[in-house]
Amino acid sequence: MNQSIHPTYASIFEKDLIEEIEQTAIFKQISQDTTLINIGDYVKSMPLLLSGAIKVLRVDDKGDELLMYFLETGDTCAMTMSCCLGHTKSEIKAVAELDTELLMIPVQKMEEWTAKYKSWRNFVFESYHNRLQELLHTVDTIAFLNMDERLLKYLKEKAKVSGDTTLHTTHQEIAYDLNTSRVVISRLLKKLETMKKIKLKRNSITLYSF
Repeated sequence: MNQSIHPTYASIFEKDLIEEIEQTAIFKQISQDTTLINIGDYVKSMPLLLSGAIKVLRVDDKGDELLMYFLETGDTCAMTMSCCLGHTKSEIKAVAELDTELLMIPVQKMEEWTAKYKSWRNFVFESYHNRLQELLHTVDTIAFLNMDERLLKYLKEKAKVSGDTTLHTTHQEIAYDLNTSRVVISRLLKKLETMKKIKLKRNSITLYSF
């Protein structure tokens, strides 16, 4: 690997573990909107995010999608870890939200490091905990928020991961992520604009605050 590990990981992993990661991990650059993992894929390596962002989605039998959470720099995907360690097919879809750089950790090393390095075990357990909290938050959002509240929360999360208050996206793309129709999203976006929470332009949305 010819890419140094991100400071986020360097601050929590032992020196010996960092050296092993740098020797064995595969560095990948993924373009925005590229699908990294699809439903039914066998996953043989686990990603560590160096830069960018990934959105993780559930997909039903009809192909409808629902956004579960975003992964950012310093994160990994607990569901990917489960698939790797359990040698099972993926039950999620992962798509690059931004241009993204990754270190891919082979499944054999994941198992070895869990027994060998305390910092790796802690990282794995914390990742499971964080993703579970995000899943519970997603369930709460679906169960307890109106669609206009869900939409505004979604826009704020996208702005947070991109670091930009202007989002370059379409109404249809938002509808896919929130598992609703484009007509509903367009109507609610106009409502949010009337409330002066956002500004609509062609294929972009600007948030006044997030």
